[in-house]
Amino acid sequence: MTKFVLAGRADCPFYAKAELLADYLQKNLPDFRVHKITQHPHVWEEWLNDLCKKNKWDHKNSPIIWRELLDRGGKGLLLGGYNEFLEHAQLYYGVTSSMTTEMMKVIAQENLMTHIEDEREKEALKQLIEPLNVWITSASCLPCYHLIPILTSGEVFGMHTEISITLFDDEKTEEYLQILVAEMRDLVSPLLQSVSICTRVEEAFRQAHVIIILDDHTDKEVHTLEDCIRSRVPLCRLYGYLIEKNAHDSVRVIVGGKTFVNLKTVLLMRYAPNITHNIVAVALGVEGEAKAALARKLKTTSSCIKDVIIWGNISGNSYVDLRKAKIYDYESAIWGPPHFSRPILSLIFDSEWVNKEFVATLEELTATGKQFGAILAAHSIATTLKYWYHGSPPGEIVSLGVLSEGQFGIPEGIVFSMPVKFENGTWVVLTDLKDIAISEQIMTRMTSDLIQEKLVALGDLIHFQPYQSETRSTKRDEKTALSTTNDNQEIQSVSDVFVSEHKDSMNSSVLQEEEKDLIMSDVDFSDLISETNTKKPLSQEPVNEPEGKTVEQ
Repeated sequence: MTKFVLAGRADCPFYAKAELLADYLQKNLPDFRVHKITQHPHVWEEWLNDLCKKNKWDHKNSPIIWRELLDRGGKGLLLGGYNEFLEHAQLYYGVTSSMTTEMMKVIAQENLMTHIEDEREKEALKQLIEPLNVWITSASCLPCYHLIPILTSGEVFGMHTEISITLFDDEKTEEYLQILVAEMRDLVSPLLQSVSICTRVEEAFRQAHVIIILDDHTDKEVHTLEDCIRSRVPLCRLYGYLIEKNAHDSVRVIVGGKTFVNLKTVLLMRYAPNITHNIVAVALGVEGEAKAALARKLKTTSSCIKDVIIWGNISGNSYVDLRKAKIYDYESAIWGPPHFSRPILSLIFDSEWVNKEFVATLEELTATGKQFGAILAAHSIATTLKYWYHGSPPGEIVSLGVLSEGQFGIPEGIVFSMPVKFENGTWVVLTDLKDIAISEQIMTRMTSDLIQEKLVALGDLIHFQPYQSETRSTKRDEKTALSTTNDNQEIQSVSDVFVSEHKDSMNSSVLQEEEKDLIMSDVDFSDLISETNTKKPLSQEPVNEPEGKTVEQ
């Protein structure tokens, strides 16, 4: 069987004449097949140059005709243009063309009109394919800028999923958002079907399939921690109402940021109760920083470290669990295949580093907000979405902030970071993991702040009291009893006035930055040693430094 491919400008008379001859041959010869390609005159030269470059051909005019090798495969054999095709038909089949020049021009114009109509139909069909509608709140913030290229690359939702992005923010940011939209269009991403701006609240989340909640702007000055917590309620109530009203029934909401992440997530769940299971908080930022610190210690890359679990408050009192952590492709005396791994704790012989320096590093990152920089925040959100749509790597543990249903002894009704896996478009808590029990004291420390945040936000609690362990309280009382200094000196004692330091003396500029570490309890190292592990050697004890970070070994 012989197959020829005819390609040419839609308005080319010689293409029209070759097309008529090829149709005649295909009709009268049982083993002759022809495939026709037309291109708009505006794109013909570029298309032809790309084709010739790909196949290493030398051809400049319309039409171009080649023979496909059906029985052998390959790039095909270039025949040439119209003259070469006519000569081939005369020599092999004894057929020629008698079309007049005027007829050639008429058919060429008809071909052009048909081509334009076909292109319009293709565009109309493309519009019928509903894209994935992605909404990003607080779109003028830096994480959004870094997130957009990742979303449009196809890495998150798939290389065959078209998306439509809507940037949602208040009116005063519209000029910046217009610049951002122009830059997005310059990407010329084949997967970005449309991009738009929304500054009208009542239009928010219209037909949204994915909603990404970033840190909102704080213009109102607040003077107490309680006011800062309560200030989250109106916006979350509004977002919850709009999500229930305007968004798609299967919408997925992912909450990121560096302040009150757990609180914002649980409030959204309260005010959008129909999609509670589809609202999650991103914990991969904390997990990533922990992996990076371990990788620096072990002189490897953080991508080789897996299964670090983050428990608790994503932007506050969290608990870094290394008991399941593994490392792959590690250069040591023991080597194995790519799937071979070794426990992290078996490779870190410096327990002092784990107990003090590692914890202090994570504490510093949390306190300064560097832990949730724009690039890391964007990458963490994108990775979580990727896992949500395509599944997490088989056998790998992922940390995610979800609503507690009493798993692992966590009180119900709070959003808590815990180990999960993603599969079949949803997430599942890994309740079957062994040897990950958390002591009651550490669990109380982590849950106390989350429960109080929720109660204060909803008006059920007037004052926020940071968690204090019994050991810490005893030491503070002893210091107070022995104190002989005057009132001013007492105020300077962190131990004596921990609560007032974090509530009454909090200045407005710090609250505007909303550093969540202000509500972390100052717990002694010795307070966090699990009672169930008192018989274990030192290397098996959970460790905590001040400001609420804990590492489980």
